[in-house]
Amino acid sequence: MDESELYSSGDDDDISLTGSDFEFQLKTSGRKLTSTRGATSPQEVHPPSVSGSSSSQSQASKDSQSEIPEGHTHTSASHLYEAVRSGRSALQTVTDDWLDEYRRDREAGLLELINFIVQCSGCKGVVTREMFSSLQNADIISHLTKDFNEDSVSYPLVSLGPQWRHFREGVCEFVSLLVRGCRHTLLYDDFLFSSLIALLTGLADSQVRAFRHTSTLIAMRLMSSIVSVAADVNALALMTQRRCELEKNKPVEHRAVHRAEELENSYRELLEHQEDLRSLMNGIFKGVFVHRYRDRVPEIRAVCMQEMGVWIRDYPARFLNDEHLKYVGWMLHDKQAAVRLQCVLTLQKLYEQEFISRLELFTSRFRERMVCMILDKDSDVAVEAVKLMLLIQQQTEEGLSEDECAAVYPLVFSTHRGLACAAGAFLYHTLCSVLDKRSDKRSVCFLRLLAHFFIKSEYHDHAAYLVDSLWDVARAELKDWDVMTSLLLQEGGVEDELESALIDIMMCAVRQAAEATPPPPRSTRKTVTAREKRLQVQERKRITNHFIPVFPQLLAKFSADGGKVSRLLSAPLFFQLEVYGTSGRLEKCLDLLLSQVCDVLLKHSEECVLEACVRVLCALCADRYSFCGRVQRAVGQMLDSTVEKFSASLSEILQGSADEDDFYRAASSLNVLAIFSSARDMTGRNLFEFCFQLLKMGVETREINEKLMVPALKCAAFHLFWKGVTITQYTAETHKVELKRVLKSLHCFCVVCVSCLSAAQSHVRNQAFVCLCDVLLVFGSVCDGDGSPLQRFSPDESLKAEMASFIIDYVFSEEELNGEDEDEERKMAALLQRRIQLAGYCKLIIYGVLELRAATDILKYYNKFYRDFGDIIKETLSKTKMISSVESARTVCLCLQQLFSGLEQDRRDEEMMEIRFLAKKLAVNFSINLHVVREPLLALHQDGVRFASQGLEKGDLMNLGFLEILSEFSFKLLQPERKQLAADLRRVCSSALNSVFVRMYERSLTAGTRETAASAAHTPRRKRRRTQSSVAVETAAVIPDTRGDDMDDNDFADEFLRKSARRRFSPLTRSVQSHLSTLSLAHEDGSEDEEEPEIEDYDDEDSEMGFILPSTHGSASFLEDLFH
Repeated sequence: MDESELYSSGDDDDISLTGSDFEFQLKTSGRKLTSTRGATSPQEVHPPSVSGSSSSQSQASKDSQSEIPEGHTHTSASHLYEAVRSGRSALQTVTDDWLDEYRRDREAGLLELINFIVQCSGCKGVVTREMFSSLQNADIISHLTKDFNEDSVSYPLVSLGPQWRHFREGVCEFVSLLVRGCRHTLLYDDFLFSSLIALLTGLADSQVRAFRHTSTLIAMRLMSSIVSVAADVNALALMTQRRCELEKNKPVEHRAVHRAEELENSYRELLEHQEDLRSLMNGIFKGVFVHRYRDRVPEIRAVCMQEMGVWIRDYPARFLNDEHLKYVGWMLHDKQAAVRLQCVLTLQKLYEQEFISRLELFTSRFRERMVCMILDKDSDVAVEAVKLMLLIQQQTEEGLSEDECAAVYPLVFSTHRGLACAAGAFLYHTLCSVLDKRSDKRSVCFLRLLAHFFIKSEYHDHAAYLVDSLWDVARAELKDWDVMTSLLLQEGGVEDELESALIDIMMCAVRQAAEATPPPPRSTRKTVTAREKRLQVQERKRITNHFIPVFPQLLAKFSADGGKVSRLLSAPLFFQLEVYGTSGRLEKCLDLLLSQVCDVLLKHSEECVLEACVRVLCALCADRYSFCGRVQRAVGQMLDSTVEKFSASLSEILQGSADEDDFYRAASSLNVLAIFSSARDMTGRNLFEFCFQLLKMGVETREINEKLMVPALKCAAFHLFWKGVTITQYTAETHKVELKRVLKSLHCFCVVCVSCLSAAQSHVRNQAFVCLCDVLLVFGSVCDGDGSPLQRFSPDESLKAEMASFIIDYVFSEEELNGEDEDEERKMAALLQRRIQLAGYCKLIIYGVLELRAATDILKYYNKFYRDFGDIIKETLSKTKMISSVESARTVCLCLQQLFSGLEQDRRDEEMMEIRFLAKKLAVNFSINLHVVREPLLALHQDGVRFASQGLEKGDLMNLGFLEILSEFSFKLLQPERKQLAADLRRVCSSALNSVFVRMYERSLTAGTRETAASAAHTPRRKRRRTQSSVAVETAAVIPDTRGDDMDDNDFADEFLRKSARRRFSPLTRSVQSHLSTLSLAHEDGSEDEEEPEIEDYDDEDSEMGFILPSTHGSASFLEDLFH
């Protein structure tokens, strides 16, 4: 059979897809049961209710209930419903009691079961005996539809709360127990289940969602239970057939005639049972599944896919074929994540079992789609899709191609831990498949392969992500410290690049084992149990015992390589350092460690190496350790020699007799002192005087040495910070003198920093601005009454002007950001530096060091530099609103006034359009609750009208054009403010009422809103847009029609495959590089302020992922670090 024929939606003998005219016929019952297709119109459908009271039940129901014995049918149905809902009764007992009642009176029992189903749907109506005997199913369902509460859209299956938590499971269990109890007799009586299926078919075809959902769930679980019975009957029939044939093949003298006849009769009876069960299964499949698997409600589609998997696993002889698998394959393209997830879970269970040989055609047909789903927008679907890829790789002979595997590998660096761990398991299986089976070489080979993979990946700064992804499956290999250190200490055994990768992996594994937490973006804050704490202590002890003897050897070998030694120096932070004081042998190891760290500290000038060394030394100097005195003496001696070396070189520099060696010694010593100043109090060594002399000389002579000036600025700034901390420890008599000295030093330092802002060297200029922002933030935001003797340090106007000029000249600079001569990495580093500088300036505004009107210098560039700095500027604007919403609005108006005043005549129209676009973006930042922004918007408009009216007395109409910009804020005004502003406009602009700009602004005030209606004041814009298009979205779902009358399965399949071909995203046609770009390392530059494009039809959701990879240029968002 051709593949296209297997996956077409055409009719076949076993599965007829002309379900719109399907009618389930009873074999012996004279009562005709018809489906309710077309029984009710959509306009007549009322939403169901679970517990709400309906207005009244129909008169027919009341009349017919009088004919039923009191408390019989309705009470019994209520008993079934309450037993299932509460979950307190044993459902097996409830099922047995109902079966006993059904055997006494089958019509009463069936009526009780029907009312139970009606109650499970949330309907208050009751099917009476008269209705059951005289009405068709369509009429009964139409009658029940009227008994729903119009005000409620809830029903038991979707209700929330503890009482409904286990309702779904209870209903499914009851149905399963019912079929199990009837599997020998009642399942074949041609009345009970035939009538039940006919009713479920009609309910599943209803326009009422509650009927459709509940009946579909019951029908699907009923089908699963019948399929299980059919599989048992089929196995028993095959066994009986073999026994009968064996009996017939015996010699005549040994043949038991009665036994053969008995087996033949049993076999014929089993065949009849098979035929009955096949009829029931066909009825449910054609009457319910074929129509409901494409229902517009995603929960119904998910139920169909879930139960389809059960059928295939329980009865593969009948259902494990392409005619049934195609439904699962089609629904892999579903718009809703829950349906796609259920399809993937169904396929996982199929690939786990011995069905691989019968899944070859399905795999080849839908392989591309399954690979695409590893990039699904929903992270849960993506996780399960990666697990499915691992099963296909393990279970199938051909496995996955190299391109398909390459699409999975980068996901180990995803910030979503579940997805990363699934990809880590896939990577681990791939690496293990090529390993040597010998245990003595397994760890060595694995670590080498892992290091090679890490080298070939493009995320060399994110070894922690790789280690965390593999931690669950490769913990033993990653914690094999003996193998790792022996590889690193082996002479000539590992190449340089591989050594760097192994050190990265080893240090990240040490951190993961010691802290027992994933990297920060993946970390989930949870309470650590006592057992986890105990295991964490054990891991730290194991790490300490192994690394203490060998760590000095590692430092000695890699001391010349700054990158490697800086990463190695993170290991002692995870040691149990108190162990060093327990024995003389370990004290020798401590002396070796101190010697190596101090040697590295004096040998290197890279900031990362110095910071790592200082971090280790400060940890060893903690007072809680018995050996802290020894370490502090060693560190003190080293600092004394460093200060002495620096002062000697500085004297030569100040005298002008220094050579290159003196400059080098001074720079290296000052780097060490600056790093130490950031970690511990160094004010006792009076480094500020030395640094200030150096800075003053550089500023005065304009002979600025970058390697000296940058650490001098850092060292002086940290000296001031430590002075601010320690000044509270002075007595009342001495703190005034010391405070005066600190303020004088602070003033001198600010003067020097301002002079450095115009330096030619960018590093000096940038460091001076950062230090200036930090110093002003610390000393300029001191609050009165907080107990600090420090007084508030207020910058003067010249300092404010210099800082604003720096922001404009060097932060909002297009030339350097768009330079073509720099590589991408340097561009990103420069952008990061500018973001830090802008955030520092914005913090001065937020904390009150600078006035709010200083924000005008950054708001001007909100639109122009939105991609690079939009998040920082927007957050600053939000914080200013919290300080004073009115002043913030006036600051926005002042910003626009300054831009308008600076318009150039030759480019006036172009610049005017840019200002208007900026005004639009700023207007959207005002709250969507118009009552909250009434006062700020009124103040903004009043300031704008006053500015526009300036010069009208003298006949100057130049400022009237500002009203065109001001009109962009009119759409958020409420009616009282509109009237007030219109009156103010006519009063102040009475001489220019005929001006085009005045009429435009007046029209914006009187003609209504620009984007939103006043009635939607409390509705978010995104929500309004969704609400307005909800009907269209509902119509454009996977199921365009709940009944499916207008589209048979052929048309649906053709349309579905045609659309999926247009929107298909194939990782097979892309390289690993394209996948990395698809995973979006760069931050999204979109804005909530901009209009989102309307989606006309279903587009592939996999192109938008719900997970991201870690950024290679810093944190994904700097706002938490910079503003908190």
